[in-house]
Amino acid sequence: MSFLFNKNSHFNLANLATFGNIAAGVLAIYFITHSSFFAGALFAWIGGAFDLIDGKIARKYKLSTQFGIQLDSYADFLSFVIVPPMFIYFAIFNSANEINIFIIFVVFVYYIISGLRRLIQFNIEATEGDVQKHFIGVPTPLGGILLFCIYLLWLAGVLPQVFVLLLVVIVGFALNSKIKIKHL
Repeated sequence: MSFLFNKNSHFNLANLATFGNIAAGVLAIYFITHSSFFAGALFAWIGGAFDLIDGKIARKYKLSTQFGIQLDSYADFLSFVIVPPMFIYFAIFNSANEINIFIIFVVFVYYIISGLRRLIQFNIEATEGDVQKHFIGVPTPLGGILLFCIYLLWLAGVLPQVFVLLLVVIVGFALNSKIKIKHL
């Protein structure tokens, strides 16, 4: 079991937590595509919990590596860039939408490209074991949370579909903005 605390092991404790994030993201996609939105949301939030603990474990046990940084970004891409717009699409736009499917497609591709660009830029600037005091731009996990909040506002009848799309574009823009967000 020493591999759990071996910095050079791809299966150390921090990376296993990141793999948990990936597994939760895959399960979220499965449930979303089968219209089980509660289960999809549950696994999305479980992925978020794994994302919170993987970095804390890596720093506490000095397990930060370039592999772990890259792995974390792949997990974030799945759980916070792919899953949230899929959730919104399948929950809101998959049936009886009043908006042209091409516009919906462009909005979601814009969000996904924005999230991917943010993660790539983060990886370019990341250093093992270093934690910045502030993020520049909205971090992808927060972007995912904001999209989930947009969904809840739609579900409550507060937002029509067109405003949902507009807010998805705004969040996508915020991912690569100059907004400073304090690191937790």
